[in-house]
Amino acid sequence: MTISRRDLVKMGIAAGTVISIPSVLRAQTTPPEARTVRMVMEDIGIFDPVVSTSYASGNHGLAIYDTLFALDSKLRPQPQMVARWGVSDDKKKYTFELREGLAWHDGTPVTAADCVASIHRWGQVPSGGRLIVERATDISAQDDKTFTISLKDPLGLLIETLASASTPLLFIMREKDATRPATEAVTSNIGSGPFKFNEALVKPGASYTYDRNEKYIPRQEPSDGFAGGKVVNVDRVIWENISDQQTAFAALQSGEVDFLQSPSPDLYPVIKSDPNLELQALNKGGDVYFMRMNCLQKPFDNVRARQAMLHLIDQEAVMRTAIAQEYISPVTSFFGNRTPYTNDENTGWYKKGGDPEKAKQLLNEAGYAGEKVDILQHTSWAAANVMEQFLAATLRKIGMNVDLVPADPAKRSELLKNDSWSIAMTNESDYDRSTPASNPTLFANGKEGFYGWPKSDEYEALRAKWADVETLEERQALARKMQRIQWDIVGTVLLGSALAPIARRKTLAGLIEMPALTAMWNMQKVPA
Repeated sequence: MTISRRDLVKMGIAAGTVISIPSVLRAQTTPPEARTVRMVMEDIGIFDPVVSTSYASGNHGLAIYDTLFALDSKLRPQPQMVARWGVSDDKKKYTFELREGLAWHDGTPVTAADCVASIHRWGQVPSGGRLIVERATDISAQDDKTFTISLKDPLGLLIETLASASTPLLFIMREKDATRPATEAVTSNIGSGPFKFNEALVKPGASYTYDRNEKYIPRQEPSDGFAGGKVVNVDRVIWENISDQQTAFAALQSGEVDFLQSPSPDLYPVIKSDPNLELQALNKGGDVYFMRMNCLQKPFDNVRARQAMLHLIDQEAVMRTAIAQEYISPVTSFFGNRTPYTNDENTGWYKKGGDPEKAKQLLNEAGYAGEKVDILQHTSWAAANVMEQFLAATLRKIGMNVDLVPADPAKRSELLKNDSWSIAMTNESDYDRSTPASNPTLFANGKEGFYGWPKSDEYEALRAKWADVETLEERQALARKMQRIQWDIVGTVLLGSALAPIARRKTLAGLIEMPALTAMWNMQKVPA
């Protein structure tokens, strides 16, 4: 799974400063109409949300496509395109019937054959999708509205996997689009979702326009997370790509745009002081920041050295280097802070402020002899850059020989493919830490896994059971056992959790609060 990172740009704007910047938009656009929303969003590099796993592609998919199931606000799967479904007594055959009124933007009806083709294509990409396809003996349409998935063995996680909100989601495409290989991008943007993509108004790299799908029939249930009725309350949504934060913020202040996806943390005090603007955390779980250690090279091939890092880190101090105190929190569960599998098993290592003395003890037990520790340093992600400098200083304080290795995304990707690094930092949505069957950052399968390559056969044996157990309670019990092992082998060291609020004008209401992706239905313009 490739996960797209929000680049929290450090701008150096003093708290409370009034910003007055000439806006390029002022000369190009008229003020927003009452039923038009303008959003400053990340540019869409690839429109196909199966080929690309970026959040931008996922947001595009969420607008124009629909899904068989969707997660509600409590992260429980609910039917979306499916009207009803059932499973055989032996748990090996699932039958799904589509609800009435589903139609493509070109006017043709959605069929079960479209769903089958979409499952097969999506099933080539994420681990969860591949698991379903590998376990299936048959996935086929029975008639225009009914399809079945037959399995070799029961797969207790099947519905949750079909509903997953991790990119790439299972977006249902037309059969003629979904027959393309998953490595070849679909060229049309025709879905069955609540918005139509307006090809005529595309300005590549500048703006993309989505119009309300007047023929879309929402479910009758109230909107709840990504589930329930997808009721569109505006006629048009325009995504603006404004890379310069000052220009984007000036547009928000003036009312030329309604929504800013990723405001710099340095702007938070200014936004709070503006009576027309508001910060809102749509992803209440936030993002979990963590570092991976190279388990194949000294000093971190020794588990005691990795355990030393677990005890050493002062999470709040790390996070405060780049993010305001009110938006950060410690995280001690391997499964994140707000997932169904968050637990306190084997978390005695956590100590507010860290425990340098314990870290030194463990480092001595590891036989650390001054081996160089290379920390990969982001050059295009400002928040991470600052945190990595702080990590380097922290390790030096306990006597480690540390170098920072600056790397742009291309160089970083190349370095991570080999063994010539020691520590690499990244982040991901808190929600993604609830999916050990499909998220490689939660694997412990050595060289076959995510960079850092921790290995534990005991952990992997437990993880292999995750998809097979039938109930939430059984998976929660597995999570506790898996976490106990993880905090012994220390394949990951958590650095903390942070919310990344969006900024919006107060005249934009009804935004859906869910992990990672931004839904455009339900929102509406309200009087000032």
